[in-house]
Amino acid sequence: MTVDIRESGGALPGDFGSLFMRAIPWILVASLGAAAFYWDGLISLGAAWSRPEYSYGPLVPLITGYMTLLEIHRHPVKPDHGSRIVGFVVLGLALLVGLLGNLVEIPDVITYGFILYVGALILILAGTREGFRFWPGWLHLIFMLPLPQFIYLSVSTHLQAVSAEIGVAVIQFMGIPVLLDGTVIDLGEYKLLVAEACSGLRYLFPLFSFGWLMAVLYNGPNWHRVIIFFATIPVTILMNSFRVGMIGVLVNYFGIGHAEGFIHYFEGWVIFISCTVILYLIAWLLSRFCSFGRERPKYIIGMDYEGVLGPLRKLPSLKAGKSFVAASIIALVAGIAWQLTPTPAPASIDRLPLGIFPMQVDNWQGRATILDRDIEYVLGADEYLLADYKSGNENVNLLMTFYKSQTQGSGIHSPEICLPGGGWEVSKWEQKTITVGNGDQAKAINVNRAVIQRGLERQLVYFWFEQRGRQITNDFEAKFVSMWDTFNDGRSDGGLVRVVTPMKPGEDVEIADERLQSFLAGVVPQLPTYFPAIDA
Repeated sequence: MTVDIRESGGALPGDFGSLFMRAIPWILVASLGAAAFYWDGLISLGAAWSRPEYSYGPLVPLITGYMTLLEIHRHPVKPDHGSRIVGFVVLGLALLVGLLGNLVEIPDVITYGFILYVGALILILAGTREGFRFWPGWLHLIFMLPLPQFIYLSVSTHLQAVSAEIGVAVIQFMGIPVLLDGTVIDLGEYKLLVAEACSGLRYLFPLFSFGWLMAVLYNGPNWHRVIIFFATIPVTILMNSFRVGMIGVLVNYFGIGHAEGFIHYFEGWVIFISCTVILYLIAWLLSRFCSFGRERPKYIIGMDYEGVLGPLRKLPSLKAGKSFVAASIIALVAGIAWQLTPTPAPASIDRLPLGIFPMQVDNWQGRATILDRDIEYVLGADEYLLADYKSGNENVNLLMTFYKSQTQGSGIHSPEICLPGGGWEVSKWEQKTITVGNGDQAKAINVNRAVIQRGLERQLVYFWFEQRGRQITNDFEAKFVSMWDTFNDGRSDGGLVRVVTPMKPGEDVEIADERLQSFLAGVVPQLPTYFPAIDA
């Protein structure tokens, strides 16, 4: 049997045929199929919306709906009886991406497939020619998705540093003595930490959505729209930095209460509203002074409320078309098939807990310690070991973390992200292959290596991702290797190994290298017991 993916425009004979081809029942079928197939991603999306930086997420589909209705109101959809091949290609890609996300157990990938699925339904229902008109609203749905955690952490850390630096400049401009130590603003009596929540992402993400809406509704040339949208980035960074600086000023004069509680949140709302006003002023300036001979529109932002809900009244009479019926059935079958697919049992991992790692490593004597509660929370590891080892006058700090799964949750927190936030200046990270051990016990491993400095204190750092028998130095590679292992072997466990040694004043880096490599000669052979390989 073949499926005709060209629209005939006709309906089945009789009342039953007419009812059968109504769009609303088949939209419900397509929605049911999507819910079943993309369920894990949608649940993860709801969880992400509970976080402050993504709390605006539920508004995004509503705004997309408004943009879609506005486009139909301005330019009614014309019948398109042409081929739906493009729509079915996008549908196939959406199901493939969703299936990949389900198999590797990464909810973010599943939600990417869901966005493609929505686009496919639009193209199949309205036709290729008419459906592509709705791309601004469809693309707007991307703003409801959370960033992958390893990207989020990297962006957040860099924005924390920028906000702290500019904030300190604002405080200094006001004539207040201040020092900056990493992301800690030292006012003498008070110290303010520019934490992850102060990075500005809580403003940037919703302003991206708002900036996109403003750019779409702007009555002007496309290059103006591009400027309006991308202006959200510098506007947010500068205004958030100004907020950080003003909090420092208020704390200096009126006390720590201005950095916490209701006043702190109220200041945030003032900054967010100020950012939206600045975006509108940018749009006004572009329309007023950069029209270049164009007639300036009566309204800079076209918010056509009157009659915009009119298309909803026509929805009950909307015809589905054979292609949309076929697509809805395909989606429902895919959803049912996935839900009926047995969930594989978690792969067993035969390993020892990090808590019993020996405190005697060759001639190094160790003492276990613990992380601060806040750092432990950010780290998000299922297990970790933090220990100080000493041999004579030489010292090495060892941190090992273990994650049962790296495809869900926050994943590994890389030292590249957290060290600058602690006030350390980091020389360029380099990937280096080192050899630990001697003779038959020698083993070559890849490490990330850097010298870090804070004031007069210098340290040498090695770290790598211990990934089921592999030593990996790149975050992205570690993520993709975990995805492959989840698909191939049902395992995505792994962790991080980081060693740090203080450097004496005037000490050559080569001597510190020898010290770390001597210590690792006793550590690396034991790692498979705690981080077992796939074939173990």
